Amino acid sequence: MPKSPEDIIREEIRALKAYHVPPSAGMVKLDAMENPYGLPAELRARLGRIVEEAALNRYPDPGAGELKQSLREALAVPPELDLLLGNGSDELIQMLVLAVARPGAVVLGVEPSFVMFRLIAAFAGARYVGVDLREDFSLDGERLLAALEAHRPAVIFIARPNNPTGNLFDAGIVERVIEAAPGLVVIDEAYHAFAGESFLPRAARHPNVVVMRTLSKLGLAGIRLGVLAGPGRWLAELDKVRLPYNVNTLTQAVAREVLRHGAVLTEQAGAIKLERRRLAQALQGVQGVTAYPSDANFILFRIREAERVFDGLKRRGVLIKSFHGSHRLLADCLRVTVGTPDENTAFLSALTQTLSE
Repeated sequence: MPKSPEDIIREEIRALKAYHVPPSAGMVKLDAMENPYGLPAELRARLGRIVEEAALNRYPDPGAGELKQSLREALAVPPELDLLLGNGSDELIQMLVLAVARPGAVVLGVEPSFVMFRLIAAFAGARYVGVDLREDFSLDGERLLAALEAHRPAVIFIARPNNPTGNLFDAGIVERVIEAAPGLVVIDEAYHAFAGESFLPRAARHPNVVVMRTLSKLGLAGIRLGVLAGPGRWLAELDKVRLPYNVNTLTQAVAREVLRHGAVLTEQAGAIKLERRRLAQALQGVQGVTAYPSDANFILFRIREAERVFDGLKRRGVLIKSFHGSHRLLADCLRVTVGTPDENTAFLSALTQTLSE
């Protein structure tokens, strides 16, 4: 007799909800922290020629050696650290958790933060422990240290700047966590380009720290490339759970070429930071809105009747992200990605119209 999914699939997996990406065709899309700027025409033409000449009948370079060298130079990776690449940061998180998920292993993170830390822990059969931030979204150092002592986590994830709150956690508290951690500490710097501060130069001083980056927020979300920098002895073990040929030929070729023109991405990040300031000032001027400081390419804000506002924006063709109901600290919170000047103006106009209903 055929078995049903209920008979076969693990109970904790069946209890989960799949990661949902809403349709966005025809919308002003400000929900996914993407860089709103395309690449220059000349660079796109160069990429077209590279794709045309790519040997798609062959497997990609399994170690992505040339790309790693390009990334090492572009990201100023200390020579003491090695690199491991993934199909986006998500795959790197999966590698990290799979590698440590022995029976009873604990994955620790702060809450609210990037949801994939918790979800991937569940996928791998590890126990996830979340430590709440303070009411102002800062790290609660004492509570974190107590959790380390109580749960002895195998891996700790700290996003800096944090998503969805946008703030840059205090480096001193992070250092205390690193010193007290019984396992590996992962500093997720997905939004590093908009913060102006990184743990990467310090990582070589700590034998239990790896730093995670992605090219998605810089303008290459479509090629899915995540980067993990850390001590070779850690990365050599993590590499054992990496699927073969996980970074495809086109991703490797496109990333290498774009990194040769890294000034383009730097300029776009600068433009996003300027618009972030304008958008934050405009939101602070809207009655009933509390906009939180951000070191990322998005702004979290609190507003009464958040779900009604979210729906009103959507009806007007603007898609942002609602976090209302996801965590007690995010009640009535919405998150808007910093877009182009025109997109941000469209969002502000739709917000004004929605609030006047």
